[in-house]
Amino acid sequence: MPKIVVKNPLVEIDGDEMTRIMWAMIKDKLLLPFLDIPLEYYDLHVSNRDATEDQVTKDAALAIRRHKVGVKCATITPDAKRMDEYKLKKQWKSPNGTIRAMLDGTVFRAPILVGNVRPVVSGWKKPIVIGRHAYGDVYKNAEIAVPGAGKAEIVFTPAGGGEPIRKTIHDFTAPGVIQGLHNTDASIESFAKACFTFALDQKIDLWFSTKDTISKTYDARFREVFQAVYQAGYDAAFKQAGIEYFYTLIDDAVARVMKSEGGFLWACKNYDGDVMSDMLASAFGSLAMMTSVLVSPDGCFEYEAAHGTVQRHYYKHLAGEKTSSNGMALIFAWTGALRKRGELDASPEVVRFADTLEKAAIATIEAGEMTGDMARIAEPKAKAVLNTEEFLDAVASRLRSML
Repeated sequence: MPKIVVKNPLVEIDGDEMTRIMWAMIKDKLLLPFLDIPLEYYDLHVSNRDATEDQVTKDAALAIRRHKVGVKCATITPDAKRMDEYKLKKQWKSPNGTIRAMLDGTVFRAPILVGNVRPVVSGWKKPIVIGRHAYGDVYKNAEIAVPGAGKAEIVFTPAGGGEPIRKTIHDFTAPGVIQGLHNTDASIESFAKACFTFALDQKIDLWFSTKDTISKTYDARFREVFQAVYQAGYDAAFKQAGIEYFYTLIDDAVARVMKSEGGFLWACKNYDGDVMSDMLASAFGSLAMMTSVLVSPDGCFEYEAAHGTVQRHYYKHLAGEKTSSNGMALIFAWTGALRKRGELDASPEVVRFADTLEKAAIATIEAGEMTGDMARIAEPKAKAVLNTEEFLDAVASRLRSML
């Protein structure tokens, strides 16, 4: 069978530990036998980031900006223990955070659904996608432990001079704590544009939720910016696509989500998105079955798995033991990137290949052949519990028969 030609480069970002091992297997078994694909490769192994003073991470982000589509393996964000383990010069920043900042992107996470793993919420029939605004709020806060009685104030001093604006937070009569949060109109606007762009790309409704009835300035600003961005650039496109933008309070959104069938994008502020994405991952079955895509306001896409480097399995692999690591989210990172590459290049055969590979992977699990994590939650029970390589071989066999 002749290989399918991918016209333009795809940015490939390699990573760490067990996901790096699976990454190579997926390329060798599921991609390169079928595709003639130009890959612009960047090695983000933690040792290479250390050797290049993290320049390789920045180069990878710039490459995605040039080529519009990238696919990324999971990477280590080193703490003190990891710094010692890999003999690093310093505790380098999160590669995901660096790339996200350089692309001004928003992360969207969605579950991979299979028929023999049912969501905890019985009414959910379609994926619920979480869009998290990964900037500001409690993650960029300033905090003070109040030692005793006194006045706590919030103060803004204009850069060009003028009278400071100040408000009393609380008059303390005893010890306590205070916290200051911030966000910017520019960041909120980028978040909104990324959410509207992604909803149009996926042809799904967009829900956005805050608590503006209580936070009448801070949260209300999010609602106002979202509405302005929608009216200025997306209203007509949403109507033409037959999808809806819907705003509601965060508590109402939670109640509606629990009673919904799914099939929409739920845009959340930073903390809300952090919490709700983990809740959805657990409720839909497994973090190993969660996809993740970073979308920039100007239409750049970086696909990856939502999970980490599977450190425990990597140590077993180094000891010569077989592991049963689930490669589904890594497979879907590649298929997401290939589908987007095919769409941008007007190459329907590339899009069809991505769709077929996803169907082959899902069909393998639904046939009862799966890794150990899925076997623990599948109903009916697994017919065969496969190790990492056996599962990818089973997917490859089905893929060949479906192409």
